[in-house]
Amino acid sequence: MNYLGTRLRELRESQGLLLRQVAAQIDVDTALMSKLERGERRAQREHIIRIATVLNANEKDLIVLWLADRIKDVIQDEPLAEEALKLINKTL
Repeated sequence: MNYLGTRLRELRESQGLLLRQVAAQIDVDTALMSKLERGERRAQREHIIRIATVLNANEKDLIVLWLADRIKDVIQDEPLAEEALKLINKTL
């Protein structure tokens, strides 16, 4: 599951926009935008900010999803991931 990509697709489709329309507005090619939605590539923070503007989305919400995907990628196969997250949660 790709939190950010799923949300981006939902937002784009709910506004009746094509991939190429959003891609052009954030200055990336359509293939990259498609890969971002499918979770095959990770967006850069700058992309998130531009996408939020284009899709009239809450930038903070999209960045939270982006961070969640990044964290999940690092710890998903780690048997002690839950314990590590609990420790981090205590110190944040």
